[in-house]
Amino acid sequence: MILTDIEGTTSSISFVKDVLFPYARRALPGFVAARGREPGVRRWLDAVATELGAACDDGVIVETLQGWIDTDRKHTALKALQGMIWEAGYHEADFTAHIYPDAAVALQRWHADGHRLAVYSSGSVPAQRLFFGHSDAGDLTPLVSAWFDTEIGGKRDAASYTRIADALAVAPADILFLSDVVAELDAAREAGLRTMLVDRLDDYPEPRDAAAANGHRRVTSFAAVDVAR
Repeated sequence: MILTDIEGTTSSISFVKDVLFPYARRALPGFVAARGREPGVRRWLDAVATELGAACDDGVIVETLQGWIDTDRKHTALKALQGMIWEAGYHEADFTAHIYPDAAVALQRWHADGHRLAVYSSGSVPAQRLFFGHSDAGDLTPLVSAWFDTEIGGKRDAASYTRIADALAVAPADILFLSDVVAELDAAREAGLRTMLVDRLDDYPEPRDAAAANGHRRVTSFAAVDVAR
């Protein structure tokens, strides 16, 4: 079983930060004005209001969300709302999702070889599906058998990976987790998963040495991933 992160792993960090985040930031006021009363949207806006600790209008909520985008806060409500906004962008062909060619080829090969593939990202599951469904390499969603986001837990929390293994009905040691974030790999290893640091030059110009990798195997491309080890 192969579990992969997205940003910095299958896809460039710059795409998320330079394309997706600014798009959502610009679209938020109009999106909330047009769809803020829909139950599926309102629940997330109310979650933000609750966190702010007081009744507040949608203008304050929008400003808060925009601030969270600026600081890349990993908040489930923000990720859910961003996913809804990005859906329109994908369907209107404003952009396609970047995926490294080596990642697309490897995912297709692993799937063809009978390996189950799953995704775990801080982006919401609907956003993940949109990402893989509208990638530069076409629709890759048929390759993925399970999707996980921060509703299952934080990515730096070992318990999250235990829950993922339980959800997949797979022993932790039978899961290989691919990520560009060492702290996430540390948590996965604590839960018993096998781990591999994806250290792409495009995202990390200064290669991370053995000490920085904290004992995790390191590759610079999916082409170098040995799923059997």
